[in-house]
Amino acid sequence: MSLGQALAETGAQTRFICRPLDAVAGQVLATQDVAVHWLPTPSDQFTPPVCAAEHVQWACVSADDDALQTAEALGDWQPDWVVVDHYAFDARWHDAVRKALGGRLLVIDDLADRPIAADALLDHNWDADHQAKYADQLQRAPVWLCGPRFALLSPVYQRAPRYYPRESVHSIGIFMGGTDPDGITTRVLSACRSVGFTGPVEVVSTSASPYLPGLRRACMTDSGTTLTLDEPELTAFFGRHDLQIGAGGGATWERCCIGAPTIALVLAANQLIVVPALDRLSALRAARLDNTYGAADLPTLTEALHQLLSDAAARNALGQQATTLVDGRGAQRVALSLLGERLKLRPATLDDARLLHSWRNHPSVRAVSATKDPITFEAHEGWMRAVLADPARWLFVGEVGHLPVGSIRFDRLDSGPLDVSLYLDPELQGLGLGRRLLAAGEQAIRARQSEGITVNASVLPGNSTSQQLFEAGGYRCRPLQYLKSIGPLPGPTETAL
Repeated sequence: MSLGQALAETGAQTRFICRPLDAVAGQVLATQDVAVHWLPTPSDQFTPPVCAAEHVQWACVSADDDALQTAEALGDWQPDWVVVDHYAFDARWHDAVRKALGGRLLVIDDLADRPIAADALLDHNWDADHQAKYADQLQRAPVWLCGPRFALLSPVYQRAPRYYPRESVHSIGIFMGGTDPDGITTRVLSACRSVGFTGPVEVVSTSASPYLPGLRRACMTDSGTTLTLDEPELTAFFGRHDLQIGAGGGATWERCCIGAPTIALVLAANQLIVVPALDRLSALRAARLDNTYGAADLPTLTEALHQLLSDAAARNALGQQATTLVDGRGAQRVALSLLGERLKLRPATLDDARLLHSWRNHPSVRAVSATKDPITFEAHEGWMRAVLADPARWLFVGEVGHLPVGSIRFDRLDSGPLDVSLYLDPELQGLGLGRRLLAAGEQAIRARQSEGITVNASVLPGNSTSQQLFEAGGYRCRPLQYLKSIGPLPGPTETAL
């Protein structure tokens, strides 16, 4: 849903394709204004092949049947991209759906345990080397969208208040996932009390949890515990408690974004890789309830509680480090990676002044600019007024859908050529948007010229990113400058190639 929201912001229409295997998906999707197509409920007990991969049975139908039904559900729509998030499906499913629909495929994964045929691969878990992780599984070279920078969080996390550190733990938050696997929340609550914590505890779960009756009883018998059900989003929950305890799944990145000091429990085999890694990065404290999943080397939950309840500096350091990994714009980055080719320009207006000023004053942009010092907004606004009033200067904002992503400016020099300058939203670098912004700018200049013109780009020493951008765009290199001749748009009798 987070990715769907980000895709809508960048101008895409989306549909969800689901199969009703439990109550959770229906309950969650019912709260969203999205188009959903439900595949048939499996009618018979599905028996996977003897040699099938570990998670194949999760689909409850064969991969061939699911691919056929998915293609039929989307046949009248012919999507540009299909996003698949399912451990049961491998390259055979990927190729079948791609062949049937003709679009491209984004595969969401974090296990690397089966053949994958992806045009783009999204693994937002942390790993030291994602390309090595998937080296033996890829059937084609994908666009890599990997690491917590691409964590698929709801857009509300971009703007949500962050946790404010305190010297003592006033309250604890517990969220073990929507289904509360094996009813583990009750055991976590018991562990909090066993170490002597007597303050308030808030437990979050969903009404779809099969362990809810037992959890209700446990919370009712503890006067200091409240039970919260079916919260649409948890930003406030993560921000109001001084210590969070949760499963090491997707909510880990939500806690990181809020900067919540966290004890993360390993509750699945794939979490045994990422949770200890985040512990080594000092972004959370890894722990276990027992020795399952090979987690014997991790401290127990009670040991971790003893350590963090009494050490404010350690708790606050965890929260601060966590926020450096996740900023809440991961879904937006994924959407732009898929739809960046739709980037279009519009003329800038004075209403864009604050946005462009925030980009221009970002340290990463100032580092490669001729003026290194921060610019006041008053000075920037005055500069923009002058640019917008000058017929020899053109200032554009690049957008993908409704989302501004960068700015490009052309200034006519005394000698005749145009000088080009551009920069992106600093948080959206590395997505291929720079070359699209430059190409769109050149197209805009062609539309304004009746004859060819030379475009000049000045690049400071050491700015390898800009050097590569202009070289890839066909600019001739001179010391600290790049030049390119741009002709006008083809006339009515000419052919565009």
